[in-house]
Amino acid sequence: MKIGIDARTILNPEQGDAIGVGHYTYQLIRHLLALDKENEYTIFFDFRVREKDIKKFTQPNVKIKFYPFSDYKKYLPGAYNEILGMATLVGEHLDVVHTTSPMSRIPVSYRGKTVVTVHNLAAYKVPDVFPQLKRTKIKTTTSLMVSHADKIIAVSNSTKNDIMEIFETKDEDIKVIHSGFDQRLFEESKMSRESVLEKYGINKDEKYILFLGTIEPIKNITRLFEAFKKFKEDSTREHGKCDHKLIMSGKNGWLAQEYRQIAKDLGIGKDVIFTGYVIGDELVPLFKNADFFVMPSLYEGFGMTVLEAFATGTPAIVSNVSSIPEVAGDAAILVNPLKTEDIAEAMKSLAVDENLKNELRAKGRKQVEKFNWEKCAKETLEVYESLK
Repeated sequence: MKIGIDARTILNPEQGDAIGVGHYTYQLIRHLLALDKENEYTIFFDFRVREKDIKKFTQPNVKIKFYPFSDYKKYLPGAYNEILGMATLVGEHLDVVHTTSPMSRIPVSYRGKTVVTVHNLAAYKVPDVFPQLKRTKIKTTTSLMVSHADKIIAVSNSTKNDIMEIFETKDEDIKVIHSGFDQRLFEESKMSRESVLEKYGINKDEKYILFLGTIEPIKNITRLFEAFKKFKEDSTREHGKCDHKLIMSGKNGWLAQEYRQIAKDLGIGKDVIFTGYVIGDELVPLFKNADFFVMPSLYEGFGMTVLEAFATGTPAIVSNVSSIPEVAGDAAILVNPLKTEDIAEAMKSLAVDENLKNELRAKGRKQVEKFNWEKCAKETLEVYESLK
């Protein structure tokens, strides 16, 4: 077979790496190429990507192709993807084209076999947490790609159920393939615990609760702050003090600046530290030094950060909605993200119960082993071959 994969989310000169989708695309391609030496692969990048960045994808059954879009975008907004995308794809005579996100869309006029991976449908399930223009763009593009695809890969059963509910897609047209997890990335770090804590102004003798994710409404940050305030007040009343800080790690998203003011208004501003985006080598010591991790999201298509917590032996509190229970299993405390009392009570439990922490650590290490990229690549290849 001649298989095409859109890899523009891995190396994007304008927008930088798409954190979730870019990681999925990179790991999927890497493991597909290690697994499959028989089929021919054409991997599509933006034409401005540097040659040295794509050397790792070079092998005898791989062809690198560049989308020549950028010079035309200004003059053909909307039409450039159809015109130039069609010309690029048709010229390769592919048996199947895989776009690893609906937002990296295949031209709707393309008539070859297509596969699309859907990571989440938050714009449909919790629309109010998106700016209107972004929500409209996501919904329009996702609808086009899902209706156009011959096969849909959903990264969780929850996402599959959402696809069937929203688009009335047939069960047999959707394949659930869980994303993998590379535990090697979380076994050690080049950076010391002391250097990471010092960089972000965290006292090495203080306990902290870690949040990791884009700072935006879908992460339920206002309720997290309210729960943290209640946790601090209740713990101080019951035990005389509460030294925990709340570390908010992640890049700024929609309304990010408002959360700093919300923390101040709640009277917890001095106990909330915003680190900004955290680079890969800093994640391990940041997780391992945390007393516990919290992710009270309103929706997740998969929830990779839950597995990151498990891999580093960090006890976790997570939402009981969407895909999160599917990924977390019984290895985390599940809470109703709409009830700040539930989140606060879970914080109080983990803060004082070492046996509970140890139990969750053991379960987390077992849970993370269920997700691996080799299995993801093998099942994805089976989807391609089903379209012969």
